[in-house]
Amino acid sequence: MMVLLVALGFLMAGICPDVSCQQDGTPGSNTELQEGQINGTQVDSLALASTNTDFAFSLYKELALKNPDENIVFSPLSISAALAVLSLGASNNTLQEILEGLKFNLTETPEADIHRGFGHLFLTLSQPGNQVQISTGNAMFIEKHQQILAEFKEKARALYQVEASSVDFQQAHEAKKLINDYVRNQTQEKIKELISDLDKDTVMVLVNYFYFKGQWEMPFPLGDTLKSMFHLNNTKSVEVPVMNIEELITPYFRDEELSCTLVELKYRGNASALFILPDEGRMQQVEANLKPETLRKWRDSLSSSIIELSLPKFSISTDYKLEGILPQLGIREVFSTHADLSGITGTKDLSVSQVVHKAVLDVAETGTEAAAATEVVIKKKMFPIMNPLKVNFNRPFLMIISDRNTQSSLFLAKVTNPKEN
Repeated sequence: MMVLLVALGFLMAGICPDVSCQQDGTPGSNTELQEGQINGTQVDSLALASTNTDFAFSLYKELALKNPDENIVFSPLSISAALAVLSLGASNNTLQEILEGLKFNLTETPEADIHRGFGHLFLTLSQPGNQVQISTGNAMFIEKHQQILAEFKEKARALYQVEASSVDFQQAHEAKKLINDYVRNQTQEKIKELISDLDKDTVMVLVNYFYFKGQWEMPFPLGDTLKSMFHLNNTKSVEVPVMNIEELITPYFRDEELSCTLVELKYRGNASALFILPDEGRMQQVEANLKPETLRKWRDSLSSSIIELSLPKFSISTDYKLEGILPQLGIREVFSTHADLSGITGTKDLSVSQVVHKAVLDVAETGTEAAAATEVVIKKKMFPIMNPLKVNFNRPFLMIISDRNTQSSLFLAKVTNPKEN
């Protein structure tokens, strides 16, 4: 059985004053595809966002179960996109497992509409003129002696703008360097080594990268960052730099039913970060209730409030091998000798050996330390208030980065220790 490796690189790094969006390798840059998506039918954007959120929370719960009390960060959209590309070459039960594992109801949504929906979503996310920088793309690195069906390559190119390159996997070191250099360049040097080892039986590596850069609408004052204690649990604490801002007007909600506090911080442009702070001892209760309808309720309940906010400044990274996680979501056959990826080569001699996902998340006063010195701070006029709500993220919390136009969850994180990288 020959080997297919699916690798995913994701970065969320905060703020940059540049207003740009990379087009190279971004789904949707093909004019014919754009016209087809505008004129043709596609999955309703809110329905697609809900499906993707369902997948994101399902995967999060599995990661939290296998990595208790650890930082978690991943891009559900990066993982969904790579698996959607893979599904173009899958047939029969393998295809059904992949798409249903992504939480699509195949009796309600035809396969073609799923791919059109993803294409339209990425096209929307990468529109120029948005002050948030999003760069995303897919690439196939194919063994030079391996024949890949032209139909598969054409579908992948047209629907997901997949770039195809020929590689000699017998020269494992050179092949690994080529792929890692590609991902490093596409993620602005943040994902330095996506792949650490390659099997000589590898015939293809499918890569997805996702890069996000945004600038807080209201930056934290640099001089107000102070050392403070972050409580890991009832008995252990660590000292971390904590950003502080007073009289901040921002969306806020207190969920008494789930015993948590929510604060939304907006980026300049179409993205926002939702921070979820469970009460002491209530993290598991909140995690158990993570589902699309909960997120909708939170978004609908947020209202503009004046708060005094304290939030840790942190940089965390994670490295996951998802071949041990995805079977819990029903995606099993593709990893076995029963895999049917005949749409890639025309034969049933492929299976997936690894699904690698690496992620980096940097949160600072302006979003990234690198841009902090050049940031121009424009503040809204404030009106006086005697007792602003005080929200102190001094214990483990959750964070969801979303695109406000499509309501898509771009990335999901759990910060249990802001001091660990």
